[in-house]
Amino acid sequence: MVREFKKGEVIFYEGDMGDTFYEIVDGVVGVYTDYEAPTEKKLTEVESGHIVGELALVDAYPRSATVVCLTDVKTNELTVEDLMDYFDKEPEKVTFMIKEISERISRLTADYNDAVATIGGMFPKDSDRKPGLAEKIKLFAQNYKNAIKTNKISRESLEEIVQTGHEDGFGKNVESYSKGTIIFKEGEPGKCMYDIFTGSVNIYTGYGTPDEKLITTIGVNKFFGEMGLINNSPRTATAVVNADRTTIMSMYMEDFEELYEKNPVKIEMLIKHMAFRVRRLTDQYVDACKLIYEVSEAEASGNVPEELIKEVRDFQSQY
Repeated sequence: MVREFKKGEVIFYEGDMGDTFYEIVDGVVGVYTDYEAPTEKKLTEVESGHIVGELALVDAYPRSATVVCLTDVKTNELTVEDLMDYFDKEPEKVTFMIKEISERISRLTADYNDAVATIGGMFPKDSDRKPGLAEKIKLFAQNYKNAIKTNKISRESLEEIVQTGHEDGFGKNVESYSKGTIIFKEGEPGKCMYDIFTGSVNIYTGYGTPDEKLITTIGVNKFFGEMGLINNSPRTATAVVNADRTTIMSMYMEDFEELYEKNPVKIEMLIKHMAFRVRRLTDQYVDACKLIYEVSEAEASGNVPEELIKEVRDFQSQY
């Protein structure tokens, strides 16, 4: 549905429940936390050709920011139910949507990694924190205070919907691999993402080094490697086949329009998976900010309990 807004008008407010997202067709919007409060912060500007509110692709979810029109703005307002009709009318929007969500995953991953690094610098053994850490702590503590106002819904709903039948329908670039085959290596540029039809894949950091760590095992009917869709972004981990006769489809950005035309259910599953990744990353980021906030508050009071220090140490040991 086409909706038009005047300059200064709010499209949606931080904390509102949202079941639609918006493609900015014309104009520019600003994305704010604490809009019109003394602590207001402008996070970014979004121009025509991009989307806002993409968490609605998963389900109704509290808005994490306020979106305000910086100019007169024309949008397409869409629900998940509208999505396939939207693609039917403009198949090229399939690639656009996947690219938009991929870039959102990339930005969230960078924010989360920054928060993880901040926690990693807390309570060093020599008691001297690195320069700039104090400002980082303040930043993430404030981000958490902003986040808790969005009245987040129960974590029970964070369980990803089980997708079945990834082998069904049209597919391309499908190959079978033996156990131990490396699909991609940490640090190398990515070019595609993957869909597992049979078997499983292990994801490691530091693979083949003394610091090797198994992050997760990904099984049948799951996607992985989304970051590879974004401008040849370097892989953040190594993917290794975990079972003989593992069958995987490689998915390139230039294939998505054809894939939608021949197997639209696959694209619908993929977009919902990627939107779920955005949501899960958002919550992981908020959890990290929460820990930083608790340390900040405890240090300000002059009393950091041992159990909080242990929580930080436990977090650090995971990374």
